[in-house]
Amino acid sequence: NAIWEGSPSQVTNLGTYVVCALLFFLVVPVYYAIWRWIVTRNFRYHVSDQRIRVTQGVFNKRTDSIELYRVKDVVLLQPLFLRLFGLGNVELRTSDKTSPLLTMNAVPEPAMLREKVLLAAEARRDAKGVRELDVSERF
Repeated sequence: NAIWEGSPSQVTNLGTYVVCALLFFLVVPVYYAIWRWIVTRNFRYHVSDQRIRVTQGVFNKRTDSIELYRVKDVVLLQPLFLRLFGLGNVELRTSDKTSPLLTMNAVPEPAMLREKVLLAAEARRDAKGVRELDVSERF
């Protein structure tokens, strides 16, 4: 069951778009701006009640997934620039070996997304009977 699905906002490309608009007469920047729009549009986050999938790529697609029960902590980051547009970054710290840190960049309603991920991760840990254990070494 899908909890949330979306992609980074095009606001992340605002600087690129401004520079390309100023240099439009060179023609190439226009194509670069279109390419950046396509790349951002093809970057997708899918949060289900079991895992988080990140799909990226225009011609060649790559999909990574993180099981929700591996999520240790979820941090909400709202830089001023993104807050102006009602956006934020959601950082997931996980026990996954390949993706210990996943940042969902420039997503709308980031506080709501953070809460949904936290609740879904806790529910998934309960359903699987998994508990997170942190072990620190002392020398």
